[in-house]
Amino acid sequence: MVDSYKHQGMRRQLVASLKEKGITDENVLLAMNKIPRHYFMDNAFLEFAYQDKAFPIAESQTISQPFTVAIQTQLLQVKPGEKVLEIGTGSGYQTSVLCEMGARVWTIERIKTLYDNAKNMFTKLHYKPKQFFGDGFEGLPKFAPFDKILVTAGAPHVPPKLLEQLDVGGIMVIPVGKSDVQTMKVIVRISESEYKEKKAGSFQFVPLLEAKKW
Repeated sequence: MVDSYKHQGMRRQLVASLKEKGITDENVLLAMNKIPRHYFMDNAFLEFAYQDKAFPIAESQTISQPFTVAIQTQLLQVKPGEKVLEIGTGSGYQTSVLCEMGARVWTIERIKTLYDNAKNMFTKLHYKPKQFFGDGFEGLPKFAPFDKILVTAGAPHVPPKLLEQLDVGGIMVIPVGKSDVQTMKVIVRISESEYKEKKAGSFQFVPLLEAKKW
């Protein structure tokens, strides 16, 4: 697949539209301007790759709307060198944005097809996140603590084990809710036992399934 001048032009237009919608983090915008989103999409949707919409990928999952990727990443306040745990690799597009921003990324995916597809894409784009196939509700306690945790599917509740793996001063961004629309929550760990939470709007995500269903 080729990243043509046409694709690059459409990407610049997309980034300009994200700016108009309130994305102010230049590092997020620069990363999304560089990464060819059409690489992550099914051939049937290639001509729509730079519209600000979510699209189906394999296994009834989706590649998130670019604005959703941008706002989650902006809320996470990613800095180069930080340890970031991503729950739900999906297509690998969000993972790539984090890698492009200089984060050290650990990412978990529960669907083998998506895990394999993302692995191939990371190789193609020369990103090197640490990939795991498994249960996102469990996180990766062996590699904790993490500076940032990003959940890319709608969780029915905030998984306690993920809270435990967030470093003091760290930030978790997670969509929470049992309906079709979830509330984006930003959780900051204040101390070993204290967390501060704020809400950052309503979004639609595919569900993060309970561990017993995985």
